[in-house]
Amino acid sequence: MSQPTDELTYTGYLALPELLKLQRPRSAPEHPDELLFIVVHQASELWFKVILHELDTLLGRMESDDALGALAASKRVNTLVRIVTHQLSSLETLPPQRFAEFRGYLGTSSGSQSDQFRAIEAKSGLRDAHFMQAISEHGEPPALVREALGRPTLQETFERMVERAGTSLEAIYTDPEQSALFMLGESLIEYEQGFAMWRFLHVQLVERVIGPMTGGTGGTLGAKYLSRTVSQRFFPSLWAVRGKFYGGAATK
Repeated sequence: MSQPTDELTYTGYLALPELLKLQRPRSAPEHPDELLFIVVHQASELWFKVILHELDTLLGRMESDDALGALAASKRVNTLVRIVTHQLSSLETLPPQRFAEFRGYLGTSSGSQSDQFRAIEAKSGLRDAHFMQAISEHGEPPALVREALGRPTLQETFERMVERAGTSLEAIYTDPEQSALFMLGESLIEYEQGFAMWRFLHVQLVERVIGPMTGGTGGTLGAKYLSRTVSQRFFPSLWAVRGKFYGGAATK
C-alpha cells in the first residue's frame, strides 16, 4: 500500500487550481448570474459521475446476491440523488429576465446533451421508444450510454436476484425470511421516487425561469418535453406487485 507524502496538500489533491479555472462564462460583458448557472450544472455532472459509479456498485452487489451490501449501496445512491435535487434550488434565485440576458450566449448547449444523465437513465431501466429516439436523435448514442444499455437494468438484475433466492416478488412482501430483499426492493422504489422528484423540480425550475411554453436551450422542447418524463417508471414490476396488495385489500 502506498504511503502518503508530506508534499501532498488539500489544494493539490483536489486539483483546485485546474478545477476553479473550468468556469468560463461566455457572456460579454460577463453577466453576474452566469457563474451560478455554470457551477450548478458542473456540480450536477460531478454528482452524476458519482451516481454512475455507485449504480455500478449496486448492480455488482445484486449480481453477487449480496442483499445487505446492495441495500447499503442503494441508500448511498438515494442520498446522492437527493443532493443533486436540492442543489437545483439555487437556480430558483435566477429571475427569468436575468437569465434572458445571457441565455443567447449558450448557443446549442442543452442539458439533454448530458451523456452521464442519459447513462443514468439507461442504467436505471429506460428502454422505451421515446427514450431510444431521444438518445439517437443526432446519430449513434455516446459510448457511455451504449455501455449502460448493454447491461441488464436495475429491475432485471433485482428480479434475477429474487429468482436465485428461490422466491418471487410478491413473496418478498409477505415472507419474513426475505426481509433483506424486501428492504432492497423498497429502497429501489425510493430511488425511482427520488429521481422522479428531481425531474419534477427540474420541470418547475424550467417553467419558472423560461416559462412553460418556451423552448429549452439548444432548441429543445423545454418544460413541455421534461414534463413527459416525470411519470417514467424504472420498476414497473415492483409497482404491479404493490397494486395486487391494494387490489386485494379493496375487495375484502
